Amino acid sequence: MMRITALRWVPKFAQGYVRDLRVRWACEEAGLPYDLRLIDRAQQASPNYRREQPFGQVPVLEDGNLTLFETGAILLHIGEKSEALIPKEAAAKARVTTWMFAALNSIEPFVQNLTEVDIFHSQEEWAKSRRPVVVEALKNRLAALNTWLDGRDYLEERFTVADLLMTTVLRDVPEDGVLEDFPRLLEYRRQGEARPGFRKALASQLKNFADNAPS
Repeated sequence: MMRITALRWVPKFAQGYVRDLRVRWACEEAGLPYDLRLIDRAQQASPNYRREQPFGQVPVLEDGNLTLFETGAILLHIGEKSEALIPKEAAAKARVTTWMFAALNSIEPFVQNLTEVDIFHSQEEWAKSRRPVVVEALKNRLAALNTWLDGRDYLEERFTVADLLMTTVLRDVPEDGVLEDFPRLLEYRRQGEARPGFRKALASQLKNFADNAPS
């Protein structure tokens, strides 16, 4: 059975958004069993954990003798175990892989720039002045994605791990003033969030945080 390493608890604003959610969701979609290893901040910074994840982040996936980090690599590994997530046909698989890279490289960095400005530095003057530039750059990327999804239900012919990944990236985009300008993307994100596998994975993560909340 695969084992996912995740954080035991995080502050409220991050709950439901920690990246092990992506891995739990992929396992649910693929029908693959998994268990959890929950760690705290001290364990996260320990030399032992850094030998598994050099940057001290979560998640880590253990699958037999194989240990992986980085959600893109983990999702690709899980996807290759299940045709529900990645088609077997070579060209279709390559297209899905392309969209996985697009989610991580063409969309997510622009989302993270806005997250950094809005959440971690919102009271600093440099962040306030930089925000319009960050929003404009993100909207340019979202407009391109919106054009691709116009008339499509999914990034490719059916739901794949690329849609799973893109949905989680779009969850970090503020609806107020950014995502609301792209109703197709908002609909696409909510379509992903409505899937039973997502709901089960989200409930699992939130339960872990509730069970381990500081007293």
